[in-house]
Amino acid sequence: MKYLLLVMLFTSAAFAVARNVADKLAGTWNYTVSNVPPEYEKGSMTFEEKGGKMVGYLGETDRAEMKELAVTDNKVTFKVDFQGGMISLNMVQKGDSLMGMVVTNDGEFPIAAVRAAK
Repeated sequence: MKYLLLVMLFTSAAFAVARNVADKLAGTWNYTVSNVPPEYEKGSMTFEEKGGKMVGYLGETDRAEMKELAVTDNKVTFKVDFQGGMISLNMVQKGDSLMGMVVTNDGEFPIAAVRAAK
């Protein structure tokens, strides 16, 4: 009985933490990437909860789905199919900002994003 109660308590706590992380990240974020050609410098990304898990998209009209999206504590990582190759994004969230790196076959590039006004 104690074991069952402990499992239920742990499951409830894990769900509450996941819900809090989703609430902090959900929405649209406008980003800027440094040291890349002008056509790749700016854009947006959107995070939302679907079916009890976080999903995300890069871009506004030609939205690319984020693959392997992982959100733990304040860290956000995902991959995107970009022009026939995969790029990885590794960011840290601090309030309404995300900062990190875009990792491509051509190198690593700093990325900064801010939450768009609702």
